[in-house]
Amino acid sequence: MPRPTQAIVLAAGAGTKIWPFGELRQKCTIPVANEPAVRRVVTELQALGVSRTAVVVGHFEAQVRHALADLEGICFVRQPQPTGTADGVLLGWSALDDADVLVAYGDTVFGGQELASMADGLADGVAAAALIAPLGAEQPNDWIIAHADGESLREVVGHDRGGTHRLGGLFALTRQARAYLERNPGIFRNVPVGGMPPVEADLGQSLQMMMEDGLPVRACETRGLFVDLDRPWHIEQANVQYLEYLASQSDGNVVGEGSRVSDGAEISGRLHLGRDCVIGNRVVIRGSLFLGDGSRVENGAIIDGHFSAGRGCRIRDYCAIGGGSAIGDRAVVAHGAELSGVLFDRVYLYHYCEMAGVYGSAVDIGAATVCGTLRFDDRTQVHHVRGRAEVPAWGGNGSYMGDYSRTGVNAMLMPGCKVGCHSCVGPGVIAYEDVPSRTVVLAKQELTTRPWGPEKYGW
Repeated sequence: MPRPTQAIVLAAGAGTKIWPFGELRQKCTIPVANEPAVRRVVTELQALGVSRTAVVVGHFEAQVRHALADLEGICFVRQPQPTGTADGVLLGWSALDDADVLVAYGDTVFGGQELASMADGLADGVAAAALIAPLGAEQPNDWIIAHADGESLREVVGHDRGGTHRLGGLFALTRQARAYLERNPGIFRNVPVGGMPPVEADLGQSLQMMMEDGLPVRACETRGLFVDLDRPWHIEQANVQYLEYLASQSDGNVVGEGSRVSDGAEISGRLHLGRDCVIGNRVVIRGSLFLGDGSRVENGAIIDGHFSAGRGCRIRDYCAIGGGSAIGDRAVVAHGAELSGVLFDRVYLYHYCEMAGVYGSAVDIGAATVCGTLRFDDRTQVHHVRGRAEVPAWGGNGSYMGDYSRTGVNAMLMPGCKVGCHSCVGPGVIAYEDVPSRTVVLAKQELTTRPWGPEKYGW
């Protein structure tokens, strides 16, 4: 059966669970290795042979349009209300031919192998195909659970307490499946007793209805890269795993026009340099390095693993960057700063700070700011996502700062601390709890004065 040549990408969700990073941006535009996630999804589809893509937009739709503005073969369809993924797919399908389609969630990160298996999943007699992903250390009641027998999907359960796999963000649908989207009841009925589904038309419920009517649905298990950008810690996870994927695809150095590499640099890995980049003296690079145009790594900077930087970045002066990290356009990591995580565009780490986690656009980190990443009991910090307690399987002890926030000198962010957009953690503050958006936290110092001098000292 031929592969579908048209696709629907869903990019309309509000992204409230990824706070603080969904507050000022559409979460589908969150960068992964310095490219918006939704753009990676669309270009991967096009590389597979998709010629027409309907992108369903809604919340912060202008950001999605901006991220895809120069790509061809795309139309945008607006979802006026957040009525669910099944409704979103129907809206996108209405802008395309009445033929088989690939469906991708715009906030997912996957490799080419996963997409190819999905595109080939519509064998004769199959009504739909769905990517399923192993849960690993994730909690099953956080996801739509997929129960499969080999390559056959057997049941889809909303936020089940059991199961080993979850529905991923990739699907292939035949025209036969379209009727089940139209018949979706607007609520996920197949939930455990006591479950409380939201009132929205979920694509998983339509898949369940197909199986109940005896239509075969294929399960394609991911064998490689797959991350759903759902919580803030998934941003770091996606960057780490995608950089590993990019490095595995690399088979040689790429050095753009005007770029220079010093003979005094210690390099053990592949170089992927844009135009006019500089790798300076005493630099240490251990892993594959991806640099955008005009970025410079100089004066003893240490990069200890796969790393990606955007355009016009400055990485210098004996800073230390952990493997799997990524920084955005015009970011600065300088004098003795240490980073393990993700910086969006124009984040400044100038002096002697130790940062681990994810930091939004234009965040300014004051000198000697420190992120505590180890608890004294060696456990992972409990987070609260929309009021619900969660223990992350990845990155739970990092810190997370929203766009346009900052710290003063000697601030300390304790494990798991999240800082909202437009907020400030002032000088000397030890932040144990999340800081709401549009808030400044200042330390109140209590001073005691008394007489002092040689006679008091002991003379």
